[in-house]
Amino acid sequence: MTAITLNSINKRFGPVHVLKDISLEFNKGEFVVLVGPSGCGKSTLLRMIAGLEPVSAGDMIFGDTRVNDLEPRDRDIAMVFQSYALYPHMDVERNLGFSLELRKRAAAEKKERTSHAAGILGLDKLLDRFPRALSGGQRQRVAMGRAIVRDPQIFLFDEPLSNLDAALRIEMRIEIAKLHRRLGTTMVYVTHDQVEAMTLADRIVVMNAGQVEQVGTPLDLYSNPANLFVAGFLGSPKMNFVAYDDPALNLPSALTNPSAQTYGIRPEHIKVTAPDKNAHLVGTIDVVERLGSDTIFYINHGADKPFVVRVPGIDRTAIGEKIGCQFQPEDLHLFDQDGQAISEHKNG
Repeated sequence: MTAITLNSINKRFGPVHVLKDISLEFNKGEFVVLVGPSGCGKSTLLRMIAGLEPVSAGDMIFGDTRVNDLEPRDRDIAMVFQSYALYPHMDVERNLGFSLELRKRAAAEKKERTSHAAGILGLDKLLDRFPRALSGGQRQRVAMGRAIVRDPQIFLFDEPLSNLDAALRIEMRIEIAKLHRRLGTTMVYVTHDQVEAMTLADRIVVMNAGQVEQVGTPLDLYSNPANLFVAGFLGSPKMNFVAYDDPALNLPSALTNPSAQTYGIRPEHIKVTAPDKNAHLVGTIDVVERLGSDTIFYINHGADKPFVVRVPGIDRTAIGEKIGCQFQPEDLHLFDQDGQAISEHKNG
């Protein structure tokens, strides 16, 4: 069953065309992540789903109901923002249940829903604390709990982890994933962080300049990017791109294609070899990042950007050494002159 359908959604701010013919379907119970660089329109699209921004053209449908003209309070959604927006003079329990208080719900119902949300998020022992006595992660849990208390059809998240440090972001990603599994509610999540997208989503919508570049599961987008933009956006470190006429490139005919203008290879799919004629690319190590679990080499091969190689474990190859790189045919991505993926390798 479809929870949200977007038919040719457009958004204009005066003469500026921000969103251009967005057509998407989000299934009931699905976790969909809208991802893309700053300014691509992902937060604007989320705000339109919430009813906080009007639709300039197109149809927005929840289930079987067109909601273009419905107020946010009538859409049965709950939104978690980047800012926690907690009431500083209210303790956690009242912050959680305040939306029910405004709706004049019975005290017993408010108590039951508040306790349920607090239990899900591990806030049971913090109910009498005020926001100033909470950590950033605890405040974000309260913001999420406030949404759970409303028991909506759809949860909307607008970069909810951006204000947290790296360790807390990982912790909260786990909490959000567990929350989705427990509730089974449709969730639409906006982020510019591709790691959040890859780890949380059932499906990812990659956006760029107000348009949808590709939609798919995280592994499908990682393995089969539709174009240069998606290939370069998903993955950390990013995919390497090498021009077909790069003098450092030494591909055998079996790996070439006459239509390919750009070859792409992910850092983790590269085998380090001797810098001889059997190497597909040769360069000199400029920078080394030793992370313990992995070692990342940044190789100068004469182009504007370094060629990045990721190898497992600790590798003690030093800066200044020359190394070779080899690729497997199945790991090489080919793109035509328009930046679109070439689906098959064809020996020219």
